[in-house]
Amino acid sequence: MTVATQQRLTLSEYLTYDDGTNTRYELVDGVLVEMGNEAKINTLIAVFLIQVLIQLGLEAYRIGIKQKIQVASLHASARDPDLIIHSSESAAVGDDASEFCLKLHHPNPMIVIEIASPGGESTDNYQRDYVQKPQEYATRSIPEYWIIDPERAVVKVGTLTNGSYQFQNFTGNSQINSPAFPQLELTATRVLNAGR
Repeated sequence: MTVATQQRLTLSEYLTYDDGTNTRYELVDGVLVEMGNEAKINTLIAVFLIQVLIQLGLEAYRIGIKQKIQVASLHASARDPDLIIHSSESAAVGDDASEFCLKLHHPNPMIVIEIASPGGESTDNYQRDYVQKPQEYATRSIPEYWIIDPERAVVKVGTLTNGSYQFQNFTGNSQINSPAFPQLELTATRVLNAGR
């Protein structure tokens, strides 16, 4: 759903935009596009992953929630991923900013994680998570991109290779393989069920 504003917004205006609601927006060619509400399972998965990563020894300050990433794309100016796993360099960016956004010239995070919303291949949700975002994050050279898809019961881990992501699919009791976290001992089922 597109939101009518008086004029196209710049990235700076978007980062400080507040309409008095808790609505999530992404900026598409200067226009606010409503992201819709998260399914309960999506937020449970995000919290579960945070817990797992902290138990692995990842410092909490390197986990980004509700932090935006600027992209160079025809589809969006900035994305609002479910989780960002920062590199030590990207974690040091913008500590004094009231609204965080990793700009194009900033260091990249290690991993961006999207928890897919329901919808078939022709839906905006699918096109955004499976087509647009992989291209946008690859253009930024982010080393890993995860798509966690509860509806399709799959965890896809994409590793950046020659400018695009090569995805490995994990389903059922297959153990997830993450180059950034080789010590990770986690199955797709545990992630998709948020540890339950």
